[in-house]
Amino acid sequence: MASAKIHSVETLGALDGPGIRYVLFMKGCPLRCAFCHNPDTWASPQFSSRSAAEVAADVLRYKEFFDASGGGFTASGGEPLLQPLFLEELFGILKREGVSTAVDTCGYVENISDVRGAVELADLFLLDIKHLDDAVHRRLTGKSNGRVLEFLGFLDKLGKEIHIRVVLINDISADRAYLELLASFLKKYPSVSRVDLLPYHTLGVRKWRALGLPYRLDSSAEISDVQRLHAVEIFRDAGFETTVQ
Repeated sequence: MASAKIHSVETLGALDGPGIRYVLFMKGCPLRCAFCHNPDTWASPQFSSRSAAEVAADVLRYKEFFDASGGGFTASGGEPLLQPLFLEELFGILKREGVSTAVDTCGYVENISDVRGAVELADLFLLDIKHLDDAVHRRLTGKSNGRVLEFLGFLDKLGKEIHIRVVLINDISADRAYLELLASFLKKYPSVSRVDLLPYHTLGVRKWRALGLPYRLDSSAEISDVQRLHAVEIFRDAGFETTVQ
């Protein structure tokens, strides 16, 4: 029976997929994003260990809320696909019980074959595109975007529903020319049904400071209301359902 390293749980989440959702935040992440608001999920030794059966039993306590709202379960993090055997077992249980499953992922997967079982059982993927320019992606996250884009293609070939998440950062990912390029790029993937725009914020800075980590961005990375409106227009004009979180 598979078990996982768990950071925390949100039982009535409303921002991590459609409807009311049980959100499981799992430990570990291959990226070190400059704007991450959960750096405490990266590699800190504090965690709880729970089996797939234990988590499923807890999730199912909220099934009436999922059924009423069109919600379900979301695996988040950190990066949940670092623990694929646990997800595969958990998703199998939830699927048999009629619970919709989603994965909130950075998409940086070392070996796609390792996660195939979990991926095939999941219904929805909330996939971050940090930046299309590989050099910028490396500066923001410490890693190339090659594996992320490969994973996007893999999901699209499987026909998995994909919601793309874009963090809007002033002078990095919020200018009109870049967003138009991104919208055009995403139109090549029929499985992308929605784009969620996440304006940069500083709510995670206190966590960085508490962990003794140097924070590289500041308030100048925040976007204006005009930039936010332009971003929404670009993706809606490209034919995507678009939200701002």
